Amino acid sequence: MVSGTSEKIDVQNRVIDKNSEVLLKVDNIKMHFPVRGGFFGGVQGYVKAVDGVSFDLRKGETFGLVGESGCGKSTTGRAILRLLEATSGSVEFEGRDIYSLNDQELRILRRDMQLIFQDPYSSLNPRLSVGDTLSRVLKIHGMKSAAEREERIKELLELVGLNSFHMRRYPHEFSGGQRQRIGIARALALNPKLIVLDEPVSALDVSIQSQVVNLLEELQDRLGLTYLFVSHGLNIVRYISNRVGVMYLGKMVELANSNDLFEDPKHPYTQALISANPIPNPRLRDQPKIILEGDVPSPINPPSGCYFHTRCPYAQSKCREEEPAFVKAGEDRFVACHYPLS
Repeated sequence: MVSGTSEKIDVQNRVIDKNSEVLLKVDNIKMHFPVRGGFFGGVQGYVKAVDGVSFDLRKGETFGLVGESGCGKSTTGRAILRLLEATSGSVEFEGRDIYSLNDQELRILRRDMQLIFQDPYSSLNPRLSVGDTLSRVLKIHGMKSAAEREERIKELLELVGLNSFHMRRYPHEFSGGQRQRIGIARALALNPKLIVLDEPVSALDVSIQSQVVNLLEELQDRLGLTYLFVSHGLNIVRYISNRVGVMYLGKMVELANSNDLFEDPKHPYTQALISANPIPNPRLRDQPKIILEGDVPSPINPPSGCYFHTRCPYAQSKCREEEPAFVKAGEDRFVACHYPLS
């Protein structure tokens, strides 16, 4: 697990004390889905969507989780919230193992752990007005007074940059950016401590993405929120995150402070991922790109040894035979590679 000293991290002028309280601790979480086939529909194998991921999340921090599509980052977020039941491993929130909680205890915990979805339209019920959508959340969790609910809804809408009269409208009457603001308001309704953001801006126009990201930062500073930011948009992840974890084929391959990871990647996959990221500065576009050969292996039948060795330009015989451990490779940095880059 990640440990730290009293030194502080400064990312985009946001400082997180590395010795601050750990809000969330994920330990060796696995999510294996059975593959059924044959005449009797028996289990033929397992899709190892998440295969032993560990990290912790400090109060007030934004932890970015990145990787190619299908690497398991969204599944990790859902397993952390127990929207999916993990195959094995543990998730502790404020020292409590959420997988040991019964239904009633988990329902109470939901107030502190919320999710913002990728698609701001399909995540909203088109038959309900914005007011009805937010009112249901409040009513389910104990706010019985209609007047109190209406007042809280107005407060939430103003908090995310909308107006109180928007509560009478329906999702189809809003733009994509406005719908995502409604999704954010719904997540904030119960004053959560942790929010998992699953690709929260990938479905939005670039100009709107910056507005939503800035709103998330403002809300974090104002409300003391902690974020798990799941995305494949590296520029946004670098901007908003204090630390970043990189996933490949269900495993965490590198974890480091945001600036350190992007300036000096230690894992060959991280290096290739950053190399493939579009560069907005035209003067830097002539820098050589790292082109990975081959396709991502199947999570049903992953390679032996290091999962990345089939595409790694630096792979050696040890990489094909022995799985690398996820070990410390510097100050607040971890990497799973037999031959990390210097």
